[in-house]
Amino acid sequence: MAKSNVTRKKSKNPAKPAKPYPGFPMTPHPTGRWCKKIRGKLHYFGPWDDPDGALENLNRELPFLKDGRTPPPDGSDGCTILTLANSFLTSKRLSLTTGELSERSFRDYYKTCELVIGHLGKTRRVDDLRPDDFESLRAKLAANRGMVTLKNEINRCRVLFKFAHDQRLIDRPVAYGQSFNRPSAKMIRRARNERGQRIFEADELRRILDAADPILRAMVLLGINAGFGNSDIAKLPQSAVDLDGGWIEFPRPKTEIERRVPLWAETVSALREAVRLRPDAKDDADGDLCFLTVHGNAWVRIKTTHQADGTERIVPLDALSQKFKKLLKGLDINGNRGFYSLRHGFETIGGESRDQVVVNSLMGHVDSSMAGVYRHGVSDDRLRAVVGVVHGWLWPAADGENDRTH
Repeated sequence: MAKSNVTRKKSKNPAKPAKPYPGFPMTPHPTGRWCKKIRGKLHYFGPWDDPDGALENLNRELPFLKDGRTPPPDGSDGCTILTLANSFLTSKRLSLTTGELSERSFRDYYKTCELVIGHLGKTRRVDDLRPDDFESLRAKLAANRGMVTLKNEINRCRVLFKFAHDQRLIDRPVAYGQSFNRPSAKMIRRARNERGQRIFEADELRRILDAADPILRAMVLLGINAGFGNSDIAKLPQSAVDLDGGWIEFPRPKTEIERRVPLWAETVSALREAVRLRPDAKDDADGDLCFLTVHGNAWVRIKTTHQADGTERIVPLDALSQKFKKLLKGLDINGNRGFYSLRHGFETIGGESRDQVVVNSLMGHVDSSMAGVYRHGVSDDRLRAVVGVVHGWLWPAADGENDRTH
């Protein structure tokens, strides 16, 4: 049988449907889908036979597409900035509870999360962030921060967004682009040179000590006598203090490096008075602390409040910094200095002893050198010599005697 010479005609596409109603915001595409051109690009939202579903997709995706962003692939909100911040702070709070993170570090992370939420928006999806978002964020950070603070803030932001990918809250790492870079070492050195020293002069410290109440006076003396920071003082237990012998043996909370600190006679006297005036602890766990606020709380702590929606809000509090700042303002002692500047001062003046090994020991610094591995402590005489140098700087003795330790 001979083959038919009749050629088959290709089937035509079905006729395009009319719009469901006048003003329907999409047009039918030959591929059988409703479409709309946005920012010069054609986007598809659903099949012809489901105009209501296509309209729903359009309304959901349009805010993203108009901004040049990628809509959620599954119609969900994905991991938002708020979700990330809550998950991140919950993880950091666990580290705080186990002693692996200091209150100061947690407080810094908390402020970073607040800043990111305030700038990018709590409902913004993390996987939708683009390099221009981080360029804008960096500009905001740089507007009122020094180079060192800016560097630290960018580092914390990067830790936050790295957490999102590490915890599989997003599928791919965040793309920062080339504008979310840290300040260079050169810029940081220049900023430090322009800012000047972050320590108090001896006469300023004497004014501070004269004006401080008994509690704050004891804390200031620990800052300059022992190089203690805010968390060191807030966590100092009475069991670590030998007032009769004039010593403190207390590991630095941040590093767990053991410290043995000789106390000046002035510091011993001030500590005795502060402990005598100390109120009862509100929490039994704080019962052995040397210092408590008038309400019986630790001076540096984490406060948890329960929200109406059932979630918890974690608020870091540092009453010591606030009280010290208020005193400085009243004395008209300003500059980029706070309570932690006392620790800077101890390091700087203590270095004049030319015994940096002992200064590092008193500061609670980690010594990862081979010498640090083999060294098992330093003598009490060397410890007294270093704090004696700082005492002689603060209160120059007429007879040249600087060793006023207890």
